[in-house]
Amino acid sequence: MQILISNSSKVPIYNQIKDQIKEKVLSGALQEGDALPSMRQLAKDLHISVITTKRAYEELEKEGYIYSIIGKGSFIAEQNLDMIKEKKLTAMEEKLLEVIANSKEVGLSLKELNEWITILYEE
Repeated sequence: MQILISNSSKVPIYNQIKDQIKEKVLSGALQEGDALPSMRQLAKDLHISVITTKRAYEELEKEGYIYSIIGKGSFIAEQNLDMIKEKKLTAMEEKLLEVIANSKEVGLSLKELNEWITILYEE
C-alpha cells in the first residue's frame, strides 16, 4: 500500500495516513477484509514513529473504517453502501467549503464560481 507523507504539509502525519487510507476505502481501492500493513511495518516504511501509525489506525477504527484483531493485524471494515455514500458526501462538502473559502479570498463571485463548476462538471 502506497502512502505518501509530506513533511512540508501543515497536516499532522497521522492525519495524512488516515486521510489516504480513507480515500482508498471510499474509492474502492481497499475492500472489506483487506489487510493493512502492521503499524510497525508502516512506520518503518514511512520512516516515522510507531506511535504516529498507531494514532492513525486508532482514528480509523473509531471512524469505522478498520478493525483490529489482536495478534493478526488491522483490516478494512465492512462498509455499507449508504455509509460510503454519506462519507463521500461529507468529504465533498468539506472540499466544497474549502473551494468556497478560496473563492472568497480571491474575490470570485458565486455566479462566477457556478459558471466555473458548470464548465468543469460538463467536461
